[in-house]
This record gives sequence, structure tokens and C-alpha cells, in this order.
Amino acid sequence: MLIFFEKICDAVNQVVEYLLFGLGFSMALLVAVQVFFRYVLNSSLFWSEELARYMLVWLSFFGATVAYYRNLHPGVDTLNTMLPRQHQRLTRITVDLVAMALGAVMVISGTQFAWFVRMQISPALSINKWIVLIIIPLSGVIFFIYALLFFLKSLQQKKS
Repeated sequence: MLIFFEKICDAVNQVVEYLLFGLGFSMALLVAVQVFFRYVLNSSLFWSEELARYMLVWLSFFGATVAYYRNLHPGVDTLNTMLPRQHQRLTRITVDLVAMALGAVMVISGTQFAWFVRMQISPALSINKWIVLIIIPLSGVIFFIYALLFFLKSLQQKKS
């Protein structure tokens, strides 16, 4: 069962990584086009800065989930490595539980906030702001799923 869950998480992470590539490439292209229009054609694309800002928000939240899944997030493990093996395992389990709690907070609070601003319209793009802010609960779900996987794997490891 755990292997199946891990394969699901791998597939989700792969989709998110493709989305990250698409967002990053599109954002770079959009900014380059905006610079060309502004300095070469002396005509600004009024909506491009807002779109690039929203793309950066999505890029940041999705990027954080990938960094967490690949264990690339910054951490201070000097103290943890000095602990006995049993305490290291307990520390990992605690970190996984805290990460699940953070994911749950992101889902709940992010959904509430997206609902709160659901009627607001972005000035340049004229889209509902909930479309931009839905990334918070979405990434919270991904964080929660990844933390649950790591938690189950930590529980499965034999006590030494």
C-alpha cells in the first residue's frame, strides 16, 4: 500500500515539475516580450506585469512543494545528527506531523481567504482573485500528501 501511495506522490510531483517548467518558461518569455515592447516599441503591455506577478506566486508555491518532496528545503540538521538514532527517528516523525499540520492550515485558511476575495477582480487582467489564490489550498493539499507519505515511511522504519 505504501509503495502505491509513493508512486502516486511521484506522479503528482512529476506533474507539478512540468507545471513549474511551463510557468517559469512562460513567465520569462512574458517579461522578455514586455521589455521589448516597452523599450523598443515604446508601448507597454499593461497586463503583463500583473500576470507575471501572479505566475511568480504560483511558481513559488509549487516550487516549495517540489523542494519539500525532494528534501531540498533549507534545514538545520547539525543538532539532529548528534542525537541517537531513536531520537532522530522521533524528530523526523515530529517534523512530518508539523508539516501535515502546516498543510492543513494552508488548505483551511487558504480556502477561507480565496472565498473571502472571490468577488474581487484583478485590475489589469479582469479575473477573479480567487483564481490566483486557489494555489494556497492546492499547494497545502500537496504538502499534506507528501508529509503523510514521509510520516508513514518514518513509522515503517525499524526502531534501532
